[in-house]
Amino acid sequence: MWWLSALGGLVAVATGLLRPGDALDVIERIAPVLVFLVAVTVIAGLADAAKVFEVAAREAAHLGRGRTWRLWLLVVILATALTVVLSLDTCAVLLTPVVLAMARQLDIPPKLFAFTTVWLAGTASLLLPVSNLTNLLALHRFDQLGLGLRDYLGLSWRPAIAAVVITVVVLALLFHRDLRRTYVVPETPGLDDKVLFWGSAGVCIALGPAFVTGIQVAIPASIGAVALVVLFAVRRRSELTWALIPWQLVITVVGLFLVVGALTAHGLEGLLGSIAGTHGQGLAADLRLTGTAAFGANAVDNLPAYLAMEPVAAANGHRMMLLLIGVNCGCLLTLWGSLATLLWRDRCLAAGVRISWWSFLWRGLVLTPIVLIGTVLALNLG
Repeated sequence: MWWLSALGGLVAVATGLLRPGDALDVIERIAPVLVFLVAVTVIAGLADAAKVFEVAAREAAHLGRGRTWRLWLLVVILATALTVVLSLDTCAVLLTPVVLAMARQLDIPPKLFAFTTVWLAGTASLLLPVSNLTNLLALHRFDQLGLGLRDYLGLSWRPAIAAVVITVVVLALLFHRDLRRTYVVPETPGLDDKVLFWGSAGVCIALGPAFVTGIQVAIPASIGAVALVVLFAVRRRSELTWALIPWQLVITVVGLFLVVGALTAHGLEGLLGSIAGTHGQGLAADLRLTGTAAFGANAVDNLPAYLAMEPVAAANGHRMMLLLIGVNCGCLLTLWGSLATLLWRDRCLAAGVRISWWSFLWRGLVLTPIVLIGTVLALNLG
């Protein structure tokens, strides 16, 4: 997908569909997001090398005491926390292979944990700006509306809680037979280097409070990444490779935004405004906006869908949160609905777990309407 995105971005600029000045404006806007993406990916990769997530998953297996439903609830907590603090992409990339390997070792059907990670990676990504790249991009518009981090949290916390609770309930209903299983508690893996483990764990834990201070999130993420790079340079230099840099993801994001910027400059905003509605109050109007955003995310990926619809939702913070609900929680119908879903499927295939498009779609059709309606209702309670 990255090469197609890059080609689209180059064509948009080379043909003049997007003027060079406008292209620079797009890149300048998303630059802090890209810095954050690179930094948090480096942190996650090094934390994984230090066995932070493996130990966390195995400790969850111990705390589950042989009961699958207990283990699953602990994985729910771990996936939610990882998504909220380190973003949905981190949850998809790092937690998925760990829980699938754990399911295989414990002889538990893997789809229970596979869908738990990918669904919560989407629906748990509303609470903090750092939880999703779309949220980070929305901060720019929130600032223009005179709304700060506290205002964002005031809008996000109710729908964020509703989204997670609804997701957990639907998962429990769909996989109720698997949740009745038992397993033999495994041994906790040994640590090759306790300094690397505790240093990496400390950085991951510290990021949570740092991200809600109101500081530009790229700053603490960059500090954490540099700290871990220095620590690994001293303790285990072999882990410091260029593979830690998510260059394909960066190219994909830049290309998608250039293409959508070109389309927006040539009438896309007006078309989307006529579909989603540019004004109006009440539940029907809110669901119209959120539903349009969800449709766009499943059609072309949630990042370009967000950028295309941002002008339509820019009137106030309430409409902006409706847009985020649509692109974050509503992108779980197609395997290309978000970059996190694509990354998740790659990890599933690498672990020998095949998730067909139909298997993903029919389960998504059960969850998505319920979670969208529930989160919109929760937002209106505020």
